Amino acid sequence: MSNSRKMAATAGAIGFAWAGLTALLMAGQRKLLFNPTIKREVEKPRSSGHRTRAIVLRGGDGTRLAGWLMTPREPGIRPAVVYFGGRSEEVSWLVRDAGNLFPGMAVLALNYRGYGESHGEPGEDLLVSDACMQLDWICKHHKVDPTRVAVVGRSLGSGVAVQVAMQRRVQATVLITPYDSILALAQRKFPALPISMLLQHRFESVKHATLVAAPTYVLRAASDDIVPHSHTNELVSKLSCLHHDEIIPDSDHLNIPYLPTTQQKIASFLQSQFTRPA
Repeated sequence: MSNSRKMAATAGAIGFAWAGLTALLMAGQRKLLFNPTIKREVEKPRSSGHRTRAIVLRGGDGTRLAGWLMTPREPGIRPAVVYFGGRSEEVSWLVRDAGNLFPGMAVLALNYRGYGESHGEPGEDLLVSDACMQLDWICKHHKVDPTRVAVVGRSLGSGVAVQVAMQRRVQATVLITPYDSILALAQRKFPALPISMLLQHRFESVKHATLVAAPTYVLRAASDDIVPHSHTNELVSKLSCLHHDEIIPDSDHLNIPYLPTTQQKIASFLQSQFTRPA
């Protein structure tokens, strides 16, 4: 075979492989981005500092969304937190740790569509719509002060929290290992593919950051190979109301929310925000 034919054959093989990878990414991007965890992390979750009950809400299309509502044991109207988890996260662990993370606050934590006992399939627009519904719901709860509500998002959920904080009035925002956009992370992982043309669920937090009016607390992992600090830097540079940007010692992307230091810092930040005038 001549050199020209060999080069043509090689180019054809490369083109075929590139097209195959592109088609695979297009077809399987939902599975690459979302990793629904069905099994509870904590079998019988209870908060030591709250009254805890399982709850089911409905998305705008009627889809079942299951999780937990925690309300302080002390009587009176309280501030509230709505929590949004990570890519592979089932949120029952948060119930167990809510007494440390959110003392004296009402807490709503529902699993995403397809996670835990929630039905349906996840997608960016659906998750954001569900999240706004949850915020609206908790603001109407008879034990909640609707002027003192915060959103907390971890990893994938940081993108949900940013969009909720943009669309709704909240008093504080907490972002744990946040990114600039899923689009940018995907482009980093697949530099040879036309990601910007293919990706449907972009979670472009960096585009919304300037519209988040609430004081925002960013917590980074000391070692993070899933969301590199350069991607968090891009987001932080655009946040219009950054309160603090902090690295948690001895943490990584997976263990950061469980660490006592993380939980103490989040509790302290939220308590300080909820005591200031709304």
